[in-house]
Amino acid sequence: MATQTLRGTGVVSGFAYAPAAWTRPAPVPPPVTGTVPEEDRPAEVERFKAAAETVAQRFADRASAATGVATEVLGATAALARDRGWIRSATKLINAGGTAESATTQAIEGFVEQFEKLGGVMAERTTDLRDIRNRVIAELMGLPEPGVPQPTHEVILCAEDLAPADTAGLDPSLVKALVTKLGGPTSHTAIIARQLGIPCVVAAATLDLVPEGELLLVDGTSGILTTSPDPTEARRLVEEDAALHAEIRSWSGPAATSDGTVVQLLANVQDGAAARKASGGSAEGVGLFRTELCFLTAKTEPSIDEQARIYGEVFAAFPDKKVVVRTLDAGSDKPVPFANHEHEENPALGVRGIRLGWTNEGIIDRQLDAIAQAAEDNGVTDPWVMAPMIATVDEAFEFAGKCRERDLKPGIMVEVPSAALLADQFLAEVDFFSIGTNDLTQYTMAADRMSSHLATLTDPWQPAVLRLIQMAADAGKRAGKPVGVCGEAAADPLLACVLIGLGISSLSMATNAIPAVGVQLGKVTMDQCREVAARVVEARNSRDAKELARTALM
Repeated sequence: MATQTLRGTGVVSGFAYAPAAWTRPAPVPPPVTGTVPEEDRPAEVERFKAAAETVAQRFADRASAATGVATEVLGATAALARDRGWIRSATKLINAGGTAESATTQAIEGFVEQFEKLGGVMAERTTDLRDIRNRVIAELMGLPEPGVPQPTHEVILCAEDLAPADTAGLDPSLVKALVTKLGGPTSHTAIIARQLGIPCVVAAATLDLVPEGELLLVDGTSGILTTSPDPTEARRLVEEDAALHAEIRSWSGPAATSDGTVVQLLANVQDGAAARKASGGSAEGVGLFRTELCFLTAKTEPSIDEQARIYGEVFAAFPDKKVVVRTLDAGSDKPVPFANHEHEENPALGVRGIRLGWTNEGIIDRQLDAIAQAAEDNGVTDPWVMAPMIATVDEAFEFAGKCRERDLKPGIMVEVPSAALLADQFLAEVDFFSIGTNDLTQYTMAADRMSSHLATLTDPWQPAVLRLIQMAADAGKRAGKPVGVCGEAAADPLLACVLIGLGISSLSMATNAIPAVGVQLGKVTMDQCREVAARVVEARNSRDAKELARTALM
């Protein structure tokens, strides 16, 4: 086969070389040849409900067996598979004479249409919905589950898109890389590939040109795919990458540049179990405790005592170390059942984060009470607390006041560009910043971060995004206050060097991403990082910015 070069968006660095293996296609439902007789409809309803519950339970079982982010996304998909809305819709269609297969298709497509109209991060759930549809139909037809094949040799997994259930159960000893036609830098595929530690390229529009079994070289840093590459060169690149991974596995911290500049590397966690796992590794603390993920299935608001117990588990995992608690970032793609979430045309720009307090009186105050109680119970002095989606100085002032009333150290997430543009004024009110690069990127570039068509725009390497990060970091230096990064960008080893060069004081990421970042930081000097950062913010586009940094630092 002739060598071809294809391009996507590289989201997890590294090289892989193996035959391409495509996911199994979705089942084709049998044609509808009339209506189900009325007397058979109750049995057809039960057949449908049994299949739906089987699929939901498989998701739940995989969630229990998984760790980290995989647990989160699989648990959310299990809940979606059991959602009463679509189950009720399908049941109604069966009672009107439809088959279980046709009702499943119609009901799911109805919800897909609704989610696509909502846009924002809700649109990302359409992949999950269609995956549920395909698995339920396969169960009804007595077919194997669609999706990822079970390889017996090393492969590079290729797909149009991958649902959480596909990526969460992958064996990284056999699946050496992930490549998808769709998806973006913060999609489930990218996040779980990062957790597995395998190269990943998304938004590779011409991936269809790669046939099953063709040898493929994947460069997860540049996003370049090479079909039928020179075998000697491909193996050399993979061997060098394997040596780097061996170095990463042996790294234990703490992080510092080669000339001795210390860099604080922290963990993103969602509960006590994740915090305990992080404390057993090289994390120096917690830079982002996502409290809303503790309550995705809570029908009623937990009491202050109940919340304090949950938060206390995270404090207890890192005694005498930094733990940054984020107040509820519910709304948009993370609805919390006990919060009042009104229907919105564009939830990503709606009532989410700190704005929940507008429609749920006292919800933020009670959470702050619980955090303060948890800190006191665990002997934590000066606990760090930050609010998401702060857009005005008045919001920062009000939040900081509530924190200080409870002896909490107040900070805000920099996700809305206004916070970076007015960084000096915001830092006059709070004690620290933490930059959420996922949302900051989508709001800066006016691009849905879950849209595969916009993956280039939602790349955190966009110079405009890096310029805003620089503005926030510079304000931190002037005020003598710390500015960290806790978005997915912090887990990119190359971008981490640029971020500290811009003046970022700490980086928070998935626990298993910490060693790779630590190793890369140890290979560069602080002067190199500053010099590259100054050049990157002047780049023309994200591709040029990344290539410039790669050439200078690797």
